[in-house]
Amino acid sequence: MNLNRRQTIALAAGLSLGNSWAQSGYPSKPVRIVIGFPAGTTGDLVLRIIAPLLGERLGQAVVVENRPGAGSSIAAESVARSKPDGLALLLSTTANVINPSLYPGLSFDFLHDLTPVALLGEAPALLVGHPGLAAKTLAELVALARTQPDALSFASSGNGTFTHLYGELFNQTQGVRLTHIPYKGSSQALTDVLAGRVSLLFSPASTVISHVKAGTLRAFGLIGQQRLAALPDVPLFAEAGIAGFDSALWFGLNAPAGTPPEIIERLGKELAAVLGRPEIKAQLAAQSFNTLPGGVAPFAELLSKESAKWRAVVKTANIKPE
Repeated sequence: MNLNRRQTIALAAGLSLGNSWAQSGYPSKPVRIVIGFPAGTTGDLVLRIIAPLLGERLGQAVVVENRPGAGSSIAAESVARSKPDGLALLLSTTANVINPSLYPGLSFDFLHDLTPVALLGEAPALLVGHPGLAAKTLAELVALARTQPDALSFASSGNGTFTHLYGELFNQTQGVRLTHIPYKGSSQALTDVLAGRVSLLFSPASTVISHVKAGTLRAFGLIGQQRLAALPDVPLFAEAGIAGFDSALWFGLNAPAGTPPEIIERLGKELAAVLGRPEIKAQLAAQSFNTLPGGVAPFAELLSKESAKWRAVVKTANIKPE
């Protein structure tokens, strides 16, 4: 993994403090995990499942703190400005690598001011549409969109959201022109796709699985690295020959830059132990969440790759926040 100058300095500082941290015993106080979204959202539900067991392994309580707002930037900045002692962590997600392209005036740099700890997993997303569409497979949908430019539309929960950016990524990679219809939230977007007023929707799988099973929505493809047990016949985009859709809504843990490597290593080790427990995997799967292996290096690589991908999508589509 290539380190920039700031990360190299932070790493050196962390190494020099290693002995003192080891002697003091980490953690000496409860650990806060800050999430930039409200209670009941996917990331919040995941944290509520793993936090108690992580606390048991660390020997201190792990407290979940919801600080919603600005697409998770408020939460991210609060952790970035925290003392690098491993007591304040961020539940990071796809929004954190999208935001810098949408809001170039942010007062912190996500990739430089926060350091990766571990990748937790992903919440797969589905491309769904009204069952009345004259396409039953992903290949047929692409062909239909190419032969009828601007005829098909896709709903989103707002400009710059992942539901919007996946639609633009689809346009750019498949050479089609789906018309974007933004909404203020996902509820009305889903309602209008169900009613056939809008053709398509990229959505967290957990939100639309029941509609797919009931036949009121058709699932064309799954964004992620693993098929869903609840919808085993729905193919991954990659299986349908469409590249660039292998990363769904991922979630990970980040700490302030300069956090000692010993603390990062300890957190990663304990998280891996918690996520490896069969009952935890089962509970997370019930929330349509797939655990993924990922220490510091693969998580850092994912962050870099995702940042570059969404920066290019935002620039090409000239997306501006609402």
